[in-house]
Amino acid sequence: MTTIRFTDEDTAFFCTQLSLLLHAGVSTGDALALLAEEEKEDGLLAALAQKADLGSTLSDALKESGAFPAYLCGLVEVGEQTGRVEEALSSLAGYYEDRVRLRRRVRSAVLYPAVMLALMLVVIGVLLVKVLPVFDDVYASLGGRLTGVAGGLLALGRGLERAVPVLGGILLLLLLFGLGVAFLPSLRERLSLWWQERYGDKGVARQLNTARLAQALAMGMASGLPVEEAVDLSANLMEAGAKRRCQNCSRLLEEGRDLSEALRESSLLPPRQCRVLELGQRGGVGDRSMAKIAEDLAEEGEAALDALVSRVEPALVLVCSLLVGLILLSVMLPLMNIMAAIG
Repeated sequence: MTTIRFTDEDTAFFCTQLSLLLHAGVSTGDALALLAEEEKEDGLLAALAQKADLGSTLSDALKESGAFPAYLCGLVEVGEQTGRVEEALSSLAGYYEDRVRLRRRVRSAVLYPAVMLALMLVVIGVLLVKVLPVFDDVYASLGGRLTGVAGGLLALGRGLERAVPVLGGILLLLLLFGLGVAFLPSLRERLSLWWQERYGDKGVARQLNTARLAQALAMGMASGLPVEEAVDLSANLMEAGAKRRCQNCSRLLEEGRDLSEALRESSLLPPRQCRVLELGQRGGVGDRSMAKIAEDLAEEGEAALDALVSRVEPALVLVCSLLVGLILLSVMLPLMNIMAAIG
């Protein structure tokens, strides 16, 4: 029906509003019509309201629109089967709000060190290209010249100065590439897929993926979704590496393995959390146990992200300070010796 795709922000807002209207006793068609009044030009929600008035279920209308994630459509369908559409929408709103918040934290964690590194490189470049030649002129007026480390840095600075046109061209290409990533969704998506395929399931990214998966499983189990379907739907939210782990878990479940055992052998959850889930299932509170596991893993993932950022910033400052200090000392110490000899 449409090529529009809802972002996580739009999806969270849509689920929140629709859940509140359904809680107030408004029918699905009327609720969608009320939401459509705030629509600008695309007419997506108006079309959904029309389908609902013609007897289509909410899940079918969402699927046919092609604008919503498969996971949302699947959980809404389960909510319709169990009479818990309002609860499913409320849970989905919280889930996508968490995704938005986490994405913003990751973006901030990556952007700040990158900007700091760029500024440090500019400072060092200015010292090499502009400051060191001044000291070289001072040494020449005193009948000496820069040697050793200072001489090597001076040669490096002159080389950088000669390479300014080339470096300018490279910076221009990088700027154009950055603008392309920012304003071309297709390029950004291909770049993201390439990155996720190679590095998206390692280190801190793996912890964050595991937390997201646990959140999705907890929501599916709380909605009454069979564990096999919950794992399959959760796989749609994961990147390449995590998706392969979900597929391995689905295969183990088809072989008759218990959920906690399948999650442990497929490395979807750490062994300690799998043990907690196993005990929860024995006590008949598997969904609550999974919700607690998801909360703990989310906290651990965010803590790991904060720890990584807290290590990167001091390391960049230390490296820059050492380089600047090395440049200044390499020219100041010989100059001090010459001034002392003259004096």
